[in-house]
Amino acid sequence: MVGTTRSARVELRMTPEEKELLAAAAAREHLDVTSFVLRRVLPAAEEILADRHRIVLSERDARRLMEYLDNPPPPTPGMIAAAARALSGTFDFDIPPRQS
Repeated sequence: MVGTTRSARVELRMTPEEKELLAAAAAREHLDVTSFVLRRVLPAAEEILADRHRIVLSERDARRLMEYLDNPPPPTPGMIAAAARALSGTFDFDIPPRQS
C-alpha cells in the first residue's frame, strides 16, 4: 500500500476507556490509532475470509476427493439434463441468491 491515499472512513462507537486503551497501545507501538487498528484488524479480516479461497481437508477426505477425481461416478439423469440445458443455452430455472 505504499503511496496509497487512505480516504475511506469507518466510525466506531466505544467507551472512553476503550478509546484510551487503543490510544495507549498505539502509542506504545509508536503508531497513530488508525495505523494501529488497521495493522491489527486487517490480518484478522483476511484470515476470516481466507476460507473462501482455501479448503483444508483431512487426510481421509483428501484421499476420497482424489479417488472421486480419478474415478468419477457416472452422471445422474439430473446431471445429464442440466448439462444438456447448459449446452443448449436453455436455463428454465432461477438460482436463488446465496445467503450470507
